[in-house]
Amino acid sequence: MQLYIDSAKCTGCRICEVFCSFKHESAIQPAKARITVLAGDEPGRFIPFTCMQCARPACAEACPVGAITRNEESGLVSVDANECIGCRMCVQACPFGAMSYDRDRGIAYKCDLCGGDPECARMCPTGAIQFLREEVIIARRRKTGPAMLKRAAHLIEGE
Repeated sequence: MQLYIDSAKCTGCRICEVFCSFKHESAIQPAKARITVLAGDEPGRFIPFTCMQCARPACAEACPVGAITRNEESGLVSVDANECIGCRMCVQACPFGAMSYDRDRGIAYKCDLCGGDPECARMCPTGAIQFLREEVIIARRRKTGPAMLKRAAHLIEGE
């Protein structure tokens, strides 16, 4: 199971950030959410973004103490807070900027898919964020991929 994000459905409400932070911090602190809603290049365009759960996570490779591991069965890349030494090498290594550092606790953190029931997907009012099987995501991308490429080509030609 993976997060499927359809940015075309995102309204920028940031409910995902609010509920994520509440789930993990027991307080509404969107700055500590494991998901971030980025503003797109076009007005009214938003892109929810979180950890990609990489097959070869650069964050794990950069961790000098092995506090970040990938579960081969589930695909989840997780941070062991008890092992993390707070060096932030993982934050620097992540090519997507999906790793964060908690200054109060002195540890790195990232999306943990809420243990298999992601709060962001459950609470998204538009369905922009869903937790789906990989096969379903691939099938959807095959349908939407050509339209996305066409749109990208149109934007490039317009510049």
